Amino acid sequence: MESNNNLIRLEDLKKIYKVGETQVNALSGVSYNIKEGDLVAIMGPSGSGKSTLMNIIGCLDRPTEGKYFLEGEEVSTLDKNKLARIRNKKIGFVFQTFNLLARTTALENTELPLLYSSTSKKEMMEMAYESLAIVGLKGRELHKTNQLSGGEQQRVAIARSLVNNPSLLLADEPTGNLDSKTGKEIMEIFKKLNSEKKITIILVTHDSEVAQITHRRIYLKDGQIIKEEQN
Repeated sequence: MESNNNLIRLEDLKKIYKVGETQVNALSGVSYNIKEGDLVAIMGPSGSGKSTLMNIIGCLDRPTEGKYFLEGEEVSTLDKNKLARIRNKKIGFVFQTFNLLARTTALENTELPLLYSSTSKKEMMEMAYESLAIVGLKGRELHKTNQLSGGEQQRVAIARSLVNNPSLLLADEPTGNLDSKTGKEIMEIFKKLNSEKKITIILVTHDSEVAQITHRRIYLKDGQIIKEEQN
């Protein structure tokens, strides 16, 4: 771990896509540090580079130029297999569309990240039950996804993201498919995970109300950070 408690260090990240003959600069030199236990929102209009930055931080993609350090390790140059291992061990993901398997139970969905580990079936179940209890789904573990409300499905997705005890949680528009009341309940879960479990959380959102719960907000435009706000 880095001595100054930076969980994430981004140094002059650039991401260039080729679309036919056109070159698209999705990120144009992003430098930023995120400390352990931070709660940060990434904001900006469509096409600002939010998703690209999230994909790089989540080890789903690599920058064209620049460096990305996670827990002191430079991960921007790692191959796909090593990135996959880091994703599985250190990063939890929550998406707008929940991404749950149909016709399977909340418990089975929560166990998914553990399937390719050396964890025993008994331990997997215990860890999944514990994760579901943390998000308020005790007693709903054996309900199938089609028997759960949207808010409950998102809670399952959060439980699944927590089951490996990640050091980083990435949430991409986590309230985008929910009504405002349910969205607030989901944001309270993130707030609690951050304050009580000390999990570092990064939210990508365009919703200023969602962003209000964070410690810091960074705004992207044209692939660059144009401002930062702190609570």
